Amino acid sequence: MSFQQPFFNPRVPFTGCIQGALHEGKTITVTGRVLPGAQRFHVNLQCGSRGNPDVALHFNPRYDSFLDVVVCNTMQHSKWGSEEREYFATMTRGSNFTLMFLVNRDSYSIIVNGALFMEYLHRLSFSRVDTISVDGGVEVQSIAFSNPAVTSPPPQPGYPGHPHSAFSAAGFLQAPPPYTAQPPYTPKPSFVVPYKNIMAGGLYQGRNITIQGVVNHNADKFCINLRFNSGVAFHFNPRFNENVVVRNSLLKEQWGPEERTGGMPFYRGQPFTMIIMCDTQCYRVMVNGALMFSYNHRHFLFQQIDILEVEGDVSLSAVLV
Repeated sequence: MSFQQPFFNPRVPFTGCIQGALHEGKTITVTGRVLPGAQRFHVNLQCGSRGNPDVALHFNPRYDSFLDVVVCNTMQHSKWGSEEREYFATMTRGSNFTLMFLVNRDSYSIIVNGALFMEYLHRLSFSRVDTISVDGGVEVQSIAFSNPAVTSPPPQPGYPGHPHSAFSAAGFLQAPPPYTAQPPYTPKPSFVVPYKNIMAGGLYQGRNITIQGVVNHNADKFCINLRFNSGVAFHFNPRFNENVVVRNSLLKEQWGPEERTGGMPFYRGQPFTMIIMCDTQCYRVMVNGALMFSYNHRHFLFQQIDILEVEGDVSLSAVLV
């Protein structure tokens, strides 16, 4: 199974290789921002990069009509098929977004900001798709790839899956070997645990934090903290001996009530990709392509929350804030 490193901050227009092509269970996650003056942009999953390649999925938000609409289509032999149109209230001009494509046997599931937006039935074999391209009125922060496991990890007792997740988290794994990509993209920096980073401007609605790494083989626990000067707004703490992910906040030097529901999507010795999305009412956490947790805000002064910490039994390969 081929794994590849994300593209970070690619310049648009962008065309990049999908290592190993597409296959059932693979996800592609694009994070970015719609430009304030955007008329339209598109993300294509296509069959090659030269000439006028076939396009298996053309995802095309348009802002130049009375209602914002997403047009999806397929191009074969230089001819477009029939359009599928969906109106939407997310991905508005100037907004940040997380866009995920999940490859199913019969369709692509298109997930916007953690919620299923639409299903697009295959018109071309997804096994032919080996290229992603982005163009138009959009800034891209990252394009990340996640593969299903070749063999399932050993089951962890008491992991029923998250009841509010539209997709199973079991098996969606991603590994961090270096990827020789075609430019332009930002080279991968190195990360040392314990890791600390100052997030310029603090948090705000729509800001996403992407963390990619590997759980140590003998891991007991690790944690991710979103901190402000005098406390922890969001403490995310997978504990392997307890088979639980604990969420909490440290306010006025006191820990609040723990949240422990939602299962354990991390495995010892296994890679992961995690996205923390800051919404108006809560943090939403995606792990390996599945929306796993939501955590209601307990500290509401988002701009004060400007420190990201990662500690414990984990190795990091990528962090994007």
